[in-house]
Amino acid sequence: MDATNPESETSNGGSNIPPFNMPSRVEAEAQMIWENCFTRTIISGVMGGGLGLFMGMFLGALENPIAQDTMSGKQQFIYTAKQMGRKSLSSCIAFGTMGAIFSGVECVVEKRRAKHDIKNTAIAGCATGGVMSGRAGPQAACIGCAGFAVFSVLIEKFLDRNT
Repeated sequence: MDATNPESETSNGGSNIPPFNMPSRVEAEAQMIWENCFTRTIISGVMGGGLGLFMGMFLGALENPIAQDTMSGKQQFIYTAKQMGRKSLSSCIAFGTMGAIFSGVECVVEKRRAKHDIKNTAIAGCATGGVMSGRAGPQAACIGCAGFAVFSVLIEKFLDRNT
């Protein structure tokens, strides 16, 4: 506080609370778009697919051909390129589906419950794990549900230190 200027003391009793700034029109529109569950699901699916694409390329490049001793360099290159393509497509579909299901379910549950808490993450994780492992039968779906729910909650706790 400046002793010569009596107006230098803040009007809220001397505390340093920053003023509230209203969001701009563009920020408000962007927030409205992101709060739409359909938009959030599509964006998460596309981003998950992109992550899966790169993960598949990386993991596909690491696989060695079984008969590499009898293959020429060109044959090994072609085999590795095909393997990268197959892995990339498979991972792209899996990660895209996983991201879309998780994000969509979490958004719908959050809107339905009108709360943003860890339960939404657990429910979305359970639904995602159950759907992703459902083809292997009901026992696998239950294990997938529990496993993905626990994993989702742990990741949420790790990333969001306020809850």
